[in-house]
Amino acid sequence: MNDENQKTECCPKFDPASWQDKNFIWDHKKFIKDKVFTLFYMPMNFGAVMKKVNEKMEKAGAKIPNWLFLSDHTSKWNMDLYVAVDKDIPDATNVTMHGKFLSKVYEGSFKDTGKWCKDFAEYAKGKGLAVKKMYMWYTTCPKCAKKYGKNYVVIVGQLK
Repeated sequence: MNDENQKTECCPKFDPASWQDKNFIWDHKKFIKDKVFTLFYMPMNFGAVMKKVNEKMEKAGAKIPNWLFLSDHTSKWNMDLYVAVDKDIPDATNVTMHGKFLSKVYEGSFKDTGKWCKDFAEYAKGKGLAVKKMYMWYTTCPKCAKKYGKNYVVIVGQLK
């Protein structure tokens, strides 16, 4: 195998079995929060925000457990980005999440996000659960999704 074949992209390969149909509890799970400008929900400055976040994390010597990035589309113009971290990061907005959560994995084009959200709400309801808030986890960038041949998206729902 030559060096070109061994070269990896920026995102690790995602294992959907780890997150498919899972109930779990987070007890003050650490994240840093930043904002991404969106135009009708399409991220416009995601790369610049990730560069800024990454610089802060590198400076602090922090890691991203499970390569977990949660997105909360708060409007057509904004997306709050939550990056999981293994410790508090200076000069960043450090937040924690705690409570009961449910996750389900989807695969396909981002244009199906609306269908996925509707399906997730029905899925939770079918389990007798009420969702307080939904987060989207885009597990790989478009370049890596193309390389791996799958575009996995996980919906992580915080339960009431």
